[in-house]
Amino acid sequence: MERVWRWRVAIMLSGVGLLAGLLRFVNLSTPRALVFDEVYYVRGAFSLLQLGYEGDWTKDEGEFATGDYGGLETEGDFVVHPMLGKLLIAAGMQLFGTNPFGWRFATALMGTLACIIVALLARHLFRSTLWGGVAGLLLAIDGMSIALSRTALLDNFLAFFAVATLGLVVADRARTRRRLFAVADAARTSRGLDPWDRLPGWGASVGPRWWRYGAMVAAGCAVSVKWSGIYFAIAFMALSVLFDVVDRRAAGYERWFLGASVRAIPTAIGTIVVMVAVYVATWWPWIATRGSWARDWAETHPGEGVMWLPESLRSLWYYHHKMWEFHTGLTSEHNYMSSPYGWLLQLRPTAFYFRDAEGADCGAERCVSAVTALGHPVIWWAGTAALIYALWRVIRHLDLVALTVSLGVLAGWVVWFPYAYRTIFTFYAVALAPFLVLTLTWALTRIARRGANHGYGGTGDGNYADDGRRHGSIGYWSRGGTVAVVAFVGVCLVVAGFFLPLWTGMPIPFEYWQIHMWLPTIGVGEGPKVGWV
Repeated sequence: MERVWRWRVAIMLSGVGLLAGLLRFVNLSTPRALVFDEVYYVRGAFSLLQLGYEGDWTKDEGEFATGDYGGLETEGDFVVHPMLGKLLIAAGMQLFGTNPFGWRFATALMGTLACIIVALLARHLFRSTLWGGVAGLLLAIDGMSIALSRTALLDNFLAFFAVATLGLVVADRARTRRRLFAVADAARTSRGLDPWDRLPGWGASVGPRWWRYGAMVAAGCAVSVKWSGIYFAIAFMALSVLFDVVDRRAAGYERWFLGASVRAIPTAIGTIVVMVAVYVATWWPWIATRGSWARDWAETHPGEGVMWLPESLRSLWYYHHKMWEFHTGLTSEHNYMSSPYGWLLQLRPTAFYFRDAEGADCGAERCVSAVTALGHPVIWWAGTAALIYALWRVIRHLDLVALTVSLGVLAGWVVWFPYAYRTIFTFYAVALAPFLVLTLTWALTRIARRGANHGYGGTGDGNYADDGRRHGSIGYWSRGGTVAVVAFVGVCLVVAGFFLPLWTGMPIPFEYWQIHMWLPTIGVGEGPKVGWV
């Protein structure tokens, strides 16, 4: 029975991975064109393979998509995002060639792996293989995750590294908590204390924390994809420190807060050092090649810039200054620009691709092929309600599970409010999708299971603490709540099937595309619009 129990996890993860992989890899070459901002990132990745740096282009994207790469110039191009995402795209092209499958392979792989990580996270947080499968399933069928996994943009890479950071932080917490309680128990035994007696001091060291170091590397990779990854890094490393505070208090140390606070200092320093090292390392192609844009700026501008840095890093610093100016000043109008206030409700999704599918047999007079970065409406709308409930639980009951699952949503969403004036798009919210799904799954567990005393490692959802000690009761399954959750998941599957052609570029009748446009487009003047058309 123990062996069968273990196999349940393997079966669950295999099912989630298979479903996610099928939705992301099948017909990955469709559309056979550069979709939306693939024009920048795919051509940049190709340039990295050819020149070692990102060169400028003189021909439009249509010629590149047909195999004409003659527009690549040796003059360096000014690009405004870090390099890691384009290096990953280039790796797929190196493996499978300069074709749509090759340049989309890496993001499809990362999107599939993100579903597996979410399933593992949910299983650990909610102490249930079943709920792990539910969370993995919901992310696997989310439309924005599917569309971005099938398009060679940067944001899906950011989503992967962000959720990987949280996964590693949670893994570090599990390992550290077990060791901390083992040390505390040994100390009580040696002193002849009872299990409930307080221990003097702030707690002994529990050895190297390799999972936390891994989280620092993953956070550095997130920032190396897009700068907005810094907010996930700050949030999750702060959460790691909070875990230390909670666990030292639960272990019974008298000076638990001081112990966690003192250890937070090297954690902060280590995080900064590791992240900076990872970030600079991903810029090595720029540093190592003289043709890169502004690579020789320090040599041609002696006495300027940050003088204590080596010339290559001084030039890199100048480059980043120009990138910052670009991002903060980007206010050009775009038909699909959107306000972050409407991202969670998917009020203005981005149309990546829309063409008449000439020659396709879709059973209608006019066939179209569309790729729309639209989140699964039921999942995102229900997830928004779950987020509100989670925040109430955090404020009212200090629910650590609610904080753990919802923190990523806040870290990747609220920080965009000050930049609402910029040209930004709803598909940036794909980085929130893993955490929104975790929050929604957490809410579903509370609907299906009643009477639990809630707490993660002492504070949530009736789970068992990582050291095997029970905190609260797991409650009981509610028949009505279980039926409601099963019905909800069923509706999600049906709606996913209904919208799948719009996420994958499948040729469909024009009338079928029209019935998916649930929100009509409205707007005032030239400002941001709301709607799906």
